[in-house]
Amino acid sequence: MEIILKEDINNLGDKDDIVVVKNGYANNFLIPNGLAIPATTSAKKVLAENLKQRAHKEEKLRSDAQNIAEQLQNKELKVGAKTSTKGKIFGSVTNIQLADAINKKGFNIDRKKISIVQKEVKEIGKYQAIIKLHKDVKVELEFEVVSE
Repeated sequence: MEIILKEDINNLGDKDDIVVVKNGYANNFLIPNGLAIPATTSAKKVLAENLKQRAHKEEKLRSDAQNIAEQLQNKELKVGAKTSTKGKIFGSVTNIQLADAINKKGFNIDRKKISIVQKEVKEIGKYQAIIKLHKDVKVELEFEVVSE
């Protein structure tokens, strides 16, 4: 069944994408929860008109995200964590601490847009994170976990 997504859904698509899913998934979950609408002919025409009007705004957002990505790539980021004498972190470093460290550098990045490449950050060292600034713009950021 063809549907038009009304919100970004992980592993399925972004808002206003036309995707094909199984009938049961669309009829029992996506449409009743307001996450999608059926992709009828009239709905596709309305979507095309809305996308045309939104294209200019979208280009500006994308260029702004690209500028932020270029500025972030040159930044050296250090995240402080309480550690034992052996270098193990009490707890772990998550995207929340990473977002706080980025925001202290003068950027306004939501923690939900940050994903850490390694499964768990539980020791002092260098790690990588991917920040999704826009659906077309992603930036890889290296950060170092240091002892406080």
